[in-house]
Amino acid sequence: MDFAKSDLLEAKRQIDSTLHKLRETVKTLTAKENVKRYQSQITLANRRIQAFEIANCLIERELEQL
Repeated sequence: MDFAKSDLLEAKRQIDSTLHKLRETVKTLTAKENVKRYQSQITLANRRIQAFEIANCLIERELEQL
């Protein structure tokens, strides 16, 4: 599939925004008193962070080829 440069840049911008929010969520949840209670949400957020970082890397690689 071919993507327009503007589409890739917008996708990267959206992913960066979501990554920022997810990282803040992890900070907030790990600062809670009973952190074990939030462990599943922390794990889910960390997995999403990893997935979005991979997507970001692939978008950057695609942008370099344009």
